[in-house]
Amino acid sequence: MTDVEHDDLIAAAAAVLNPQVLGDRSSGTVGCVLVTAAGNRYSGVCIDVPCSMGFCAEHAAIAAMVTAGEFRIVSIVAVARDDKGALWVLSPCGRCREFMHQVHPDNLDAKVLLGPGTSVRLRELLPYSQRRLV
Repeated sequence: MTDVEHDDLIAAAAAVLNPQVLGDRSSGTVGCVLVTAAGNRYSGVCIDVPCSMGFCAEHAAIAAMVTAGEFRIVSIVAVARDDKGALWVLSPCGRCREFMHQVHPDNLDAKVLLGPGTSVRLRELLPYSQRRLV
């Protein structure tokens, strides 16, 4: 993946950011875009609620992918803006890492963007994934 492709995906994730606050709930503060093995893009935003039943932007993008009948992630990025408007690329939380793996075991080879020009395979972020015993 080239730096241009990284920049394009980061920009696409930033484009779906749409922070909304309603009382003690917020949504859209993190945006995610993923690319599938078929070359399709899916995006999503987070939904935060006080009872912890919300979900991450990665979950929303993965749900859109699965709804379309796809399961294999080639690359994924999540972003957020800080209080000063600076854009940050976020590493997926442990729950998201495991979720990507559980959706399809080949997703361990997905490229997780960690910044412009920087990516690692999911397997590097989830080194001790569940193994089948022989």
